[in-house]
Amino acid sequence: MQPFRISDIDDSQAPLLDHLIELRGRLMRAFLAFAVAFGICFYFSGDIFSFLVRPLTEAFPPGQGKLIYTKLYEAFFVEVKIALFAAFFVSFPVIANQIWAFVAPGLYAKEKKAFLPFLVATPVLFTMGAALAYYVVMPTAFHFFLGFEGQKGGLKLEALPGTGDYLALVMQFILAFGISFLLPVLLMLLNRAGIITRAQCVAARRYAIVGIFIIAAVATPPDVVSQLLLAIPLLALYEGTLLFMWFTEKRDAREKTAEQARAEAEGGTPAA
Repeated sequence: MQPFRISDIDDSQAPLLDHLIELRGRLMRAFLAFAVAFGICFYFSGDIFSFLVRPLTEAFPPGQGKLIYTKLYEAFFVEVKIALFAAFFVSFPVIANQIWAFVAPGLYAKEKKAFLPFLVATPVLFTMGAALAYYVVMPTAFHFFLGFEGQKGGLKLEALPGTGDYLALVMQFILAFGISFLLPVLLMLLNRAGIITRAQCVAARRYAIVGIFIIAAVATPPDVVSQLLLAIPLLALYEGTLLFMWFTEKRDAREKTAEQARAEAEGGTPAA
């Protein structure tokens, strides 16, 4: 038995320190990318806000819509929030690349091949959800909300949305639909990790339907139209994920059978 030496502790700490130094460097790069993106987005925050306001502008009758702010500093902080919101999306490729560069060296080649499609699918599905919210759900919901304008009891009922409230509503729509559209990524990751199977998902379909409608009710404004416009695509994504699981499980079963046959053939081959 070799004697314990203090230098053994130093040697064991060296890899950890190297990882911490690398992590700090990658976090700094990600933060720098976010800071640069924030500066650019803040400069164009007015244009970005104009883009976000367009569904509301089109929902109003021509020339009648308006946005107000009741606090002197509200408009400024709205532009700051817009810059933060947009900077995250602009800098996400750099942030994701830094995360992947830090994690990838610790993965086997097979694990990298299995994980990489999920990394690519995440921004694609999020963008699909955000686009559905912006181009379909928000115009539909805004037309529904503005339908309550008019004369009530001899008084004029007029919608005067505030800039801060409108931005919060838009962010709620975009984030709710974007994050909810990541449901296939979550289910496939759990499936590939062996935590759930397709048979279990099929058996739990009725509970999944109830859960999807609960998520839609919580994530969207309290109107039936928005909830249905989120729940229906999520149900379609759930069923599509089950179909994709069926293909992947069949493929894995064929590969496993082929490997077993190859191993039996190699084991039964007489030695030369």
